[in-house]
Amino acid sequence: MTRNSIEVRPLGPVIGAEIHGLDLAAGIDSAVFEVIHQALLDHLVVFLPDQHIGPGEHLVLARQFGDIEPPHPVFGNVAGLPEVTIIEQHGDGSLYNDVWHTDVTFRERPAMASILHCQVTPPGGGGDTLWSSLYASYEALSPGVRDMIEDLTAIHDYYMSFGPSVLAGEGGIQQLARDIVELPPVEHPVVRTHPETGRKGLFVNRTFTKEIKGLSRIESDHILRMLCEFAEHPNYQVRRSWKPRDLAIWDNRCTMHLASSDFSGHRMMHRVTVIGDRPFH
Repeated sequence: MTRNSIEVRPLGPVIGAEIHGLDLAAGIDSAVFEVIHQALLDHLVVFLPDQHIGPGEHLVLARQFGDIEPPHPVFGNVAGLPEVTIIEQHGDGSLYNDVWHTDVTFRERPAMASILHCQVTPPGGGGDTLWSSLYASYEALSPGVRDMIEDLTAIHDYYMSFGPSVLAGEGGIQQLARDIVELPPVEHPVVRTHPETGRKGLFVNRTFTKEIKGLSRIESDHILRMLCEFAEHPNYQVRRSWKPRDLAIWDNRCTMHLASSDFSGHRMMHRVTVIGDRPFH
């Protein structure tokens, strides 16, 4: 396998591409990895169909992008590989991801990239994942709105999304107290500059962004709602219908995503998340 045998096929003008001619199970050298990395910078999310790899190989791929996130504070993980998170639903009211979010923005150094490997798809279909370009939504804002939000700072809070589910679990109040100490609210710019491309994008989401610092609650709520609605517009999206063994890599520094819960039955993914830098404007 050489970089000349790899084909990157864009899925639209704004976001998304498929990479063909690549077998991760055979291993990749630095030249092939650079093709993947550049495709990610160019297209924000890339899909590698039918990759027959195990959790260990999944982790090896992720480590080429950087250091790996510690085990997720809520979701389970693969036995013996705590960095490989299991994202699983049984259609029984268990945790879903059907609200737009960017991974772990409640950390001081949110994720740089996430790598998702499909294990089980629902028997009746559904359970697609959607991604949105935060570059495109920022660039489509009117100049006046861009000027207004340019220097704003937002507070991101772990409790917003995971607090109620942790409280409902065994030893909930004690576990939540430990989590809040380890994961206090953090501040990030509303407009983020990508450290590799230099492009600006929105950096807010419905799941973890609690408020805009220095504004009244009414002002903050209205501005965040407007920005989130703008970022969720279909013009800036790509949607993936999964097949077992499909693999997706996305850049959390300029995207957000949503996992549709329009299914019943079993859906399971393995996810590894790469630590990013501290966001800056």
